[in-house]
Amino acid sequence: MTRITWQGQRYELQEGETVLEALLRIGASVPYSCRSGVCQTCMMRAVAGDPGEASRHRLSEEQRARGAFLPCICHPQTDLELAPMQDELPIMATTVVSKTPLGDVLRLRLAPRKPISFRAGQFINVHAEDGVVRSYSIASVPTLDDGVLELHVRRLPDGRVSTWLHEVLREGDELCVQGPLGECCYVLGETQRPLLLIGTGSGLAPLWGILRDALHNGHTGPIYLYHGSRDAEGLYLHDELCALEAMRPEQFHYIPCVSGPNVSPDCRSGRASDAALADHSKLTGWRVYVCGHPQMVEETRRSVFLAGARIADIHTDAFTLSR
Repeated sequence: MTRITWQGQRYELQEGETVLEALLRIGASVPYSCRSGVCQTCMMRAVAGDPGEASRHRLSEEQRARGAFLPCICHPQTDLELAPMQDELPIMATTVVSKTPLGDVLRLRLAPRKPISFRAGQFINVHAEDGVVRSYSIASVPTLDDGVLELHVRRLPDGRVSTWLHEVLREGDELCVQGPLGECCYVLGETQRPLLLIGTGSGLAPLWGILRDALHNGHTGPIYLYHGSRDAEGLYLHDELCALEAMRPEQFHYIPCVSGPNVSPDCRSGRASDAALADHSKLTGWRVYVCGHPQMVEETRRSVFLAGARIADIHTDAFTLSR
């Protein structure tokens, strides 16, 4: 039986248990959020033993060299001694500049107390007042939005953090964040390549940033954005996207999609991913961005690869649905 050593005590891992699950079972006070190796909130350092390649493959070479690994996806094959990695992802203070409700999505704008280097499409970890952490994608473009971090927060039923952000947090309050992280960003130097952006729900957030970043950097190739929702109310940036399309009609194409029964004349009926692949069945040479529900992201990633897009040209951001 594999064992872990935490704060001088040894514990046996149960069958199929991750290191994070074991730590939570024994009552260890450790930060975590997504439990899927995306947000990196739970990152730790292996003092002794091998955490395995699967728990490190998303980390930078510098992090790996320092022994970092992600406990939430770690199933070690050897005994493992753990230690916190306190100096990774420093916590930074921001001020809430504005809160704008857009249906069940909150447009939240944060002004960092100190400048933060970020790119549209990356994500940050938000710390709620009770210590719970959640990850949200950055919808703003630093050069266009004066360094303000814009987040799109969908209210989840019984969501601890989303409810707190919607109902309790006020303009002028301090909010602590970590990051940024992620590589779901516009790639500079490829101005003529066609771009396909597919998102559902608040998966539009990183795509909104990537789209504006591309246009700001002189992208000349065609850009297609498919945004899907169960109903028209979920197309929360509909007017802004229509206005942007009207300004760049030869280049930018916005296709709103409604999968529910009530479809207005200006929307496509069905799922955004289905509509995108029906319109673009051959994606050789395209760069593709897919953001939203994890199942949709995984299915669409496979489909666009089969349609000819290279794995290296498929960027994804699967939203974890933590309450």
